[in-house]
Amino acid sequence: MEYHERPASIRQARLNPFDRGVDDDGPPGCKTLPRHETRPELFSSERRSQSLDRVMDLGLAEDHFSRPDGLFVASDMETLKMAIEECKRLILELPEHSERQKDTVVKLIHLRLKLQELKDPEEDEPNLRVLLEHRFSKEKSKSVKQTCDKCSTIIWGLIQTWYTCTGCYYRCHSKCLNLINKPCVRSKVSHQSEYELSICPEIGLDRQDYRCAECRTPVSLRGVPSEARQCDYTGQYYCSTCHWSDTAVIPARVIHNWDFEPRKVCRSSMRYLALMIARPVLRLKEVNPLLFNFVEELVEIRKLRQDILLMKPYFITCKEAMEARLLLQLHDRQHFVENDDMYSLQDLIDISSGRLSCSLTEIHTTFAKHIKLDCDRCQAKGFVCELCKEGDILFPFDSHTSVCHECSAVYHRDCYYDNSTTCPKCARMTERKQDDPSDPKDA
Repeated sequence: MEYHERPASIRQARLNPFDRGVDDDGPPGCKTLPRHETRPELFSSERRSQSLDRVMDLGLAEDHFSRPDGLFVASDMETLKMAIEECKRLILELPEHSERQKDTVVKLIHLRLKLQELKDPEEDEPNLRVLLEHRFSKEKSKSVKQTCDKCSTIIWGLIQTWYTCTGCYYRCHSKCLNLINKPCVRSKVSHQSEYELSICPEIGLDRQDYRCAECRTPVSLRGVPSEARQCDYTGQYYCSTCHWSDTAVIPARVIHNWDFEPRKVCRSSMRYLALMIARPVLRLKEVNPLLFNFVEELVEIRKLRQDILLMKPYFITCKEAMEARLLLQLHDRQHFVENDDMYSLQDLIDISSGRLSCSLTEIHTTFAKHIKLDCDRCQAKGFVCELCKEGDILFPFDSHTSVCHECSAVYHRDCYYDNSTTCPKCARMTERKQDDPSDPKDA
């Protein structure tokens, strides 16, 4: 086989494609420009255009969400870094608000996402991981609006694996899981269901040894090396990683001052308060009984709750009420059908805003209507005032009645307080007991 050497003009064109008037792989027969005929100003513009085209092609042609294998990863990362720098330079050179500048910005974002993917490649991660009582569940959302609670950076859900604790909703990258040193707040709620009832119990930064109360990072009020941020709930100081200046309603300020203004709290306090907000753990008549003297809404809610407790025996013995599931209208506030003195923080917030008064009044009306008008069985369990023996059937939750604390008999309020004698039913029971001590009815 004979070897034919290519002409020098073809070899030169292959070595320097920028000296040609068209692309090297153009159609046959295209005329090339001689080197001495190429104008310098056109050459400079052409070089810049081709440089931009190379960056654009890199942004369009490559699959930015594929994972390179083998030894090409390191070289691809260097190539991407060079392409990113080229894009940044071109963005500054192109006219502002032009279409080419906007396209270049889009390509820059794609290149950076590709570089991030190479730095943090997705691996086969388990769907559930347990760590420090956290139960981390692998998320499938591609949203980029989440922030890692460990490293405080954005979670790129499109290319990064991330987890959320099903108990306290702690979010983090998969690469940050093994760095977590904060136990799940849900366990604290399960073992210690109570609030700090002192207003901002500060102990001082010096008592904390000038370190974050949670991660023990050195902090100071001057911000060197890290800014000290106070949590209004615990009174302690935290670093900027553990305290993001989130705000929450402080239970101690509500109970003592009826103050619902949100205050800055650390991340762990925010999660704890969020998990505790619906738990009925506040016994107001023990913590601050004088609060009922200054907040009229509390007195109104307490009366409605007492009436509901008086209605409960009618419903649990009424077939129609059980079938209608009337008591389930309070399923989100189950403690309202169990006692009248326990409140949750959400109850107090709703009382302050007026929402609870409206909803509870409506439920109270529905319950009273069933007992007094709709159900014959419940009506038959009413009372007749034995003092005046006049008027309609009385019920213990009526506003104009009084109930005997000994035998639960119901009377008109005016009759009961105006009569100087004891309760007639109590008198009969006492007389019967004296006549026949062995009577089982007296047991």
